[in-house]
Amino acid sequence: MKVKKILVSQPEPADLEKSPYKNLVTKYGVDITFYKFFEVVGVTVSEFRKSRIHLADYTAVIFNSKNSVDHFFRLAKELRESIPDTMKYFCSSEAIAHYLQNYIQYRKRKIFFGNQYFADLIEILSKHREEKFLFPCSDEKQTEYTKMLDKAKFKYTKATMYTSVPRDLTKFNLKDYDVICLFSPIGVRSLLQSFPKIADNPGTIAAFGTSTHAALKAAGIKLSIAAPTKASPSMAMAIENYINGRGQDEAVISRPSSLKKDGSHKGTSTISGSTKKPKSVFANKAKYKQLQEERKAQAAARRAERLAAKEAEMKAQAETKVKVE
Repeated sequence: MKVKKILVSQPEPADLEKSPYKNLVTKYGVDITFYKFFEVVGVTVSEFRKSRIHLADYTAVIFNSKNSVDHFFRLAKELRESIPDTMKYFCSSEAIAHYLQNYIQYRKRKIFFGNQYFADLIEILSKHREEKFLFPCSDEKQTEYTKMLDKAKFKYTKATMYTSVPRDLTKFNLKDYDVICLFSPIGVRSLLQSFPKIADNPGTIAAFGTSTHAALKAAGIKLSIAAPTKASPSMAMAIENYINGRGQDEAVISRPSSLKKDGSHKGTSTISGSTKKPKSVFANKAKYKQLQEERKAQAAARRAERLAAKEAEMKAQAETKVKVE
């Protein structure tokens, strides 16, 4: 399939060279436009107080995005609520877990994280069912994340801390783009708000996540490229398969096949301080092996950095002690 221009409904990556879209640009000469289809607006203190939720009443927090992290700590500060040091943090990915360093001392907190999908976190959460969970989220009534938590029968409290507001997209001529990539129901809503008749001639629509697929179906918009699937665990890979004329998998990955009916994993988990991680599903074993090697190298580099920092700290303390004596 000939694809020259793609509109991606996400912010432009900080470093495109390290982005999964780099291969599409260098290998296929694709021109990619990044533009977030919506804005995130935090709820006010007075609005949040109406929920009668007190942050300090909870023993654990579930984060599925950096937005949820930002607005949780923003509201904690504005409400003048002190977050106890014993609070446990459960993050859907390692990147979100490390993002917590902007607000807390990472090494001195109990932080747990999944691997690639939110479903990876279910097993970890199942080992801490005695906790009182708070789930900071947007104003969406139900998402694929809440569906997973409900299916696994977790007791948690939804805390609406921010809202997603559609942006005006009329500056774009959709006919100029060969593929339009969507990642959330709010992205679909933004598209419909700016182009009410898009269902009549949608072009090639790519969408990530079962909730996004459901939103497209409800709007009557045809989905051409679905992700994640076994052959296409990422949007970039799904587009590459489409360009190469490879068929799309019928079964979309909503949770790893290793999940039991109660929502827990049969396999291992990824916990801060643990070396075991649930494996991602890749059809191409060579790519999977390469990714695993890259992850091992990155982990080794992080360990080396931590060791160097610790040694530097011990050296500085020793020098200070000598000066005092």
